[in-house]
Amino acid sequence: MAGSPYASALGRLKPEFPAYLGKDAYATLATAKDPNDFAKLLETTPYAADVAYARATHTGTTMVEIAINRTFVRRNRHAYEATPYAGRLVVAAYLGRWDIQNIEMILSAKALGRTLTETEDHLVSSRETPAGLYAGVMTLDDFRLLLGQPTLESTVTALVKYGYGATVLPLVEAFERTHDIFPILLALDRQYYRNVLSAARFFQGDEWAVRGLIQSEIDVRNALLLLKGKNAALPVDELVPRWLDGGTVSSSQAPDLYAARDVPALAERLASHFPSVGEGNAQFSSEQSLTGYEVALERDRTTAELKRLKTYPLSLGVIFSYLLLAEVERRDLLRLAIGRLYGISSERLMPLLVSPRL
Repeated sequence: MAGSPYASALGRLKPEFPAYLGKDAYATLATAKDPNDFAKLLETTPYAADVAYARATHTGTTMVEIAINRTFVRRNRHAYEATPYAGRLVVAAYLGRWDIQNIEMILSAKALGRTLTETEDHLVSSRETPAGLYAGVMTLDDFRLLLGQPTLESTVTALVKYGYGATVLPLVEAFERTHDIFPILLALDRQYYRNVLSAARFFQGDEWAVRGLIQSEIDVRNALLLLKGKNAALPVDELVPRWLDGGTVSSSQAPDLYAARDVPALAERLASHFPSVGEGNAQFSSEQSLTGYEVALERDRTTAELKRLKTYPLSLGVIFSYLLLAEVERRDLLRLAIGRLYGISSERLMPLLVSPRL
């Protein structure tokens, strides 16, 4: 093991783990009076340089989001650069998720008639580099080209040169009839998960942990699909076509799970796969909100995956532990910033965070 190619990756990334925020930092940020105060508090953390950069051109929640994304992109770059050659194919395929998220954001904005400027502000990028660049497909200029297209249809056509034509072009005609963007977004998600699971084949010997990470993410998405469908009283026949394949829970299991009488009963059935999902019952009963379920699912998954990934430090596990913590921290900070924007109290916000309870 001393000669492992991941010894260098461990040496480069291990000193960076303490830079992730601790519970006290989140508790302080949760007391911010408004987004600008939130940004000032972030300046006492490793986000300081990126807050200063964002403040030069933006204010409020947009400034905070840009600063958070800049730090996040830098961490992605650091993880990719620390990855030895043998693991770069898998890491690059995984980071392609941010290309997909940006594309989906642009398509959704086109469908809603949003402007170029307000959409670009929310891209997952550092303002110079998109987070998915290391998948080797799209640059920030490419995203700006997509943003500059006059219609969703022309945007989809422009995606052909980036390898997404076969996925999205067949769905344009249906969109023109229904103006429903969801089938296009689902097709892009399915392409992403197929690509990353294919990249994580067992040819080096340590990709199994990455496959488990992706499968658990698919499982969480499918669980949320069931919970949202039950809350909206949709028939199961409308949900199964939206199922994401590749997880450990198959679409054939969906009807039995979905046969529960209501959302809390469905959560009980899901507990065999997600032990803490029932923690969302209290918030659902009082507010009819599914947020508690979503947070419980995220926390269960993150805790289990970090434990598994850290078991094998001289492997891809150290890379993906670092990437997973970066994603969770970004999501928690955005949740906090938006929560403070809408005046949600710290007492209500803190239970909705994943990182402080890992």
